[in-house]
Amino acid sequence: MSVDSIMHTEFPKGYTVLFGADGKVIMTPQSEEHSSTIRSMQIDSLALGRHAKVTSDVYIDFPADENSAPDLAILREDARKEGKRYSFEDVLLISEVVSTSSARKDYDDCTAKYGRYGIPIYLVVDPYAGEVVLHTEPTANGYSTALKRAYGTGKLPIPLADGRTFTLDLDELPRPEPETDAH
Repeated sequence: MSVDSIMHTEFPKGYTVLFGADGKVIMTPQSEEHSSTIRSMQIDSLALGRHAKVTSDVYIDFPADENSAPDLAILREDARKEGKRYSFEDVLLISEVVSTSSARKDYDDCTAKYGRYGIPIYLVVDPYAGEVVLHTEPTANGYSTALKRAYGTGKLPIPLADGRTFTLDLDELPRPEPETDAH
């Protein structure tokens, strides 16, 4: 798809459109829960400092063309871009927010991938289940430790490998609003 044709394409409402350096166009549904959950985590990350390297939906280079644009990534303070992207080796924490279409990917595929590449902390935030799963101790096929915490159970301090602590406020994570009958 040419740049000109992309510029004149109307993409469906409710989708986030990402353009990969390799020419791929990736469309993912974006729900209110997804967006507001990422925003809530970004607010919590401000405690790391105004200039902390925290990205959202920004590509990170992984080997073997397994690049990812995680919902939230916290990077080492001394992280430097290699070309236009950060390397997976700079990542201290990755968080993915589950959407109705991404549950299998976020819970299974990403857990295996991020563990395989030694991402120290992988956090799955699930607004539909009302819980977070904190994965630590990466292994060749995932993580050896998983801690589940329910929404509404206070603050979850997450020690980062560089000595800082990212504290996720589980009381402030947004929950999906009940669907109302449109009749």
